[in-house]
Amino acid sequence: MKIKVILACCLALFLFNNAMATTVKIAFDADPISLDPHEQLSESTLQFSHLTFDPLLRWKKNGEFEPRLATRWQRIGPKTVRFFLRQNIHFSSGNSFSAKDVIYTVERLKKSPDFRAMFDTIESVEKVDEYTIDVHSSHSNPLLLNIMTYVFPMDKLFYQDQDQIIKYGETFASRNVSGTGPFILVSRDLGSRMELKRNPNYWDKSSKGNVDTIILTPIRADSTRLAALLSGDVDFIFPVSPIDIERTQKVSRIQLVTLPCTRILLLHMNQNRRKEFQDVRVRKAINLAINQSLIVDKILKGYATPAGQLSAEPFLGHLDSLKPQYDLTQALELMKQAGYEKGFRISMMAPNNRYMNDEKVAQAIAAMLSRINITVDLKTLPKAQYFQEFDKRSADMMILGWQSDTMDSNNLFEYIIACPDQKIGLGAYNASEYCHAGINNGIRLANQEMNIKKRTQLLQSIEQTLYDDAAIVPLYWQSLIWASKTNVDIQHIVNGQNYPYLGDLFIEQ
Repeated sequence: MKIKVILACCLALFLFNNAMATTVKIAFDADPISLDPHEQLSESTLQFSHLTFDPLLRWKKNGEFEPRLATRWQRIGPKTVRFFLRQNIHFSSGNSFSAKDVIYTVERLKKSPDFRAMFDTIESVEKVDEYTIDVHSSHSNPLLLNIMTYVFPMDKLFYQDQDQIIKYGETFASRNVSGTGPFILVSRDLGSRMELKRNPNYWDKSSKGNVDTIILTPIRADSTRLAALLSGDVDFIFPVSPIDIERTQKVSRIQLVTLPCTRILLLHMNQNRRKEFQDVRVRKAINLAINQSLIVDKILKGYATPAGQLSAEPFLGHLDSLKPQYDLTQALELMKQAGYEKGFRISMMAPNNRYMNDEKVAQAIAAMLSRINITVDLKTLPKAQYFQEFDKRSADMMILGWQSDTMDSNNLFEYIIACPDQKIGLGAYNASEYCHAGINNGIRLANQEMNIKKRTQLLQSIEQTLYDDAAIVPLYWQSLIWASKTNVDIQHIVNGQNYPYLGDLFIEQ
């Protein structure tokens, strides 16, 4: 009899656990190109990092920092911050987490082509004891905590001696994962499907997250992605096309969540490839010919803010006086003054599954430039292929979106505007090949200036110079739009940087 009771209890427990098991099916527009958290500084890479790794600290919606693998921190000198690390944490490999892993990770970040410009100001990380580190900056550093949100400690014992970083290459780190995050990777078919299971040993027991399995499916087409949600095939999607918002709002079982975002969309004009772009009159004409407000109204249905500068309003570098400059008559006059009244032909590349309605935006820009007699040979590509071409600077004009990694203007300038320098990583995404020594000096000074008033003046001066030089074409700051079934509580896990904290996702049964 006792055996029968035990078997019955075991069966009941098994059925209960399976009834409570929760799977969420997610469709985003693209998946990460690599499992290596340091191969590409991109939104999808950071989304994946928050799934399978853990940061030392992360942003809260109110702009404050939340402790994660670092439980607390304190400044112990003008150039040094001490971090106290969480204990009794294990990587998915089973290896224990300690100070050695943070030191190893920062050293690797300083070697990454995409991340090293951000970490260049960190001189060293010193082990105080097994769970305490001192982070030393080469000079006073107003953004040290902002930068440390990008430290997702890697498993030194797991990766060491097979941790080379090769962009778009086949490496151990691009195919294997050992992190401390809320989920463990089960399988991955690039461009098709990714499955993750809840980490049974995850340290954050206070999290309300109850998702056991995540199935990520990249769906490029907006209409197909929405159809998958409406049919019930998936539970959560991003992004939602602005043209689909009204339709989605009419479905009672679906919820929409929108947030303003500081991600800037911009157009690069390669001055090394085209001598015409070396003439400031031509660059200004192109800026004047592109109607940002029309793009926002007609293509993005108002879910963006037209931009006349890189810095969004919350950033110190923002200047209220810098507005979009659309003026077709003046644009034609500048083309005439520059000797290009009859125009010229250029190549342009854009992604077709990376940003909201990106292909349509690129087509609109090409049509607008035709009005000042610039003929555009436009080619659009999926994200993975596009950024390989972007890194090679394969077209005269290229579109880029950039979310400031540190939520600060200077990150935009370091990556998008600074004179390209492969050794230290500055200008890594400067496909304009624009170079201004004064701006580089301003970037350097702003990275050291602790006085907020002086720092604001430095950053605003850079924005004014970029505006006067028409160095790039700012397009707009796009909004973020998610949709899910009403029982999927995405409201509390999405944020303006679009790194949903899926470990905290709660689904009502």
